[in-house]
Amino acid sequence: MKRLAAALAALLLPAAVLAATPTAEDQLSEVFDAIEANRPDDALERVNALLRDHPNFRLAHLVRGDLLLARARPLQTFGNVVKTVPQEKIDALRDEALARLRAKRERPADDTLPRHVLQLNAAQKHVLLVDSRRSRLYVFANDNGQPRYVADYYVTLGKNGIDKTREGDQKTPLGVYHVTANLPKSKLTDFYGAGAFPISYPNEWDKRRGRNGHGIWLHGVPSSVYSRAPRASDGCIVLSNGDLETVGPMLQVGLTPVIIADEVEWSDARSVEAERSALATTLEEWRSDWQSRDTGRYLTHYSKRFSAGGQDYAAWAAHKRGVNAGKRWIEIGVANVAMFRYPREDFVVVTFEQAYRSDSLKNTMRKRQYWIREDGAWKIVYEGAA
Repeated sequence: MKRLAAALAALLLPAAVLAATPTAEDQLSEVFDAIEANRPDDALERVNALLRDHPNFRLAHLVRGDLLLARARPLQTFGNVVKTVPQEKIDALRDEALARLRAKRERPADDTLPRHVLQLNAAQKHVLLVDSRRSRLYVFANDNGQPRYVADYYVTLGKNGIDKTREGDQKTPLGVYHVTANLPKSKLTDFYGAGAFPISYPNEWDKRRGRNGHGIWLHGVPSSVYSRAPRASDGCIVLSNGDLETVGPMLQVGLTPVIIADEVEWSDARSVEAERSALATTLEEWRSDWQSRDTGRYLTHYSKRFSAGGQDYAAWAAHKRGVNAGKRWIEIGVANVAMFRYPREDFVVVTFEQAYRSDSLKNTMRKRQYWIREDGAWKIVYEGAA
């Protein structure tokens, strides 16, 4: 038993505080805690209880097997099963154990916020952040425009990691996306478990970089399993069915952001607010300069790398000069602003409702801009309908 405890030492956590209804992860943590404390009977009792609640939890079966074998002989490693079991299956379960328990051990401090979420608009009730390194999905609620932690969950990602570039590469995309549909269990095969929520890959930035592919979903698992290995999907984000049933009601089609990162960046609230405020000021200057019809000043907000709708910066500038020259007055309204920092890139995705009025035209639209840092200033590198 001491050798089993040593083999699991790298996975162990302090005992979790039991919630009214403990999750499978809470129960698994307590099993490992009992093993470390050299309480084998307690550990076996706890893992049996876990398996009664979740009989298809393969990782728990592996741990139970270790506990039973430890009664007969010393165990040399975690997952000390007979050699007839394929090694890749044991390795996958070990990876899952490490991912689950490291995420618990490396929890962000209570006084930090995800740097990726600068501002939610009033209609967005939640935002999802996927931390690829930890195989973790974090859920935040909208607290007056700022993210407030709700919960986090183990997830499976693409077999070949993240940063999808092409169809069939079995990678999960990296970027800022939104939920685009809700596909109920009744319309899917058992492979997708409790349901599925497609996301908006490829987005505007993906297309600009020549990335392709489709069918990236958040979905559940087949009924025969509780969860899958950390890297086992064809690019989708996969949760256990119970976790998906918890997260699903929080998701809003067309509204809920899904940010997929190498690793979630955590920062103090003051720093996040300073960055949000600086960009909000720049956005207001852009609006005011456009409304003033001072086209030269308005165009200073655009990067020379700008492109959208088949136009580069020069074509865009010429178009705007022509349009503004024909207006006697312009009024621009900006409302319901959302701002998300793009993973691995130095730009922010800004989405808002734009109300445009002039002496000859009136319209409203949902607009999306990508603001990038150039020479210490924010510049627009992409703009289009959202």
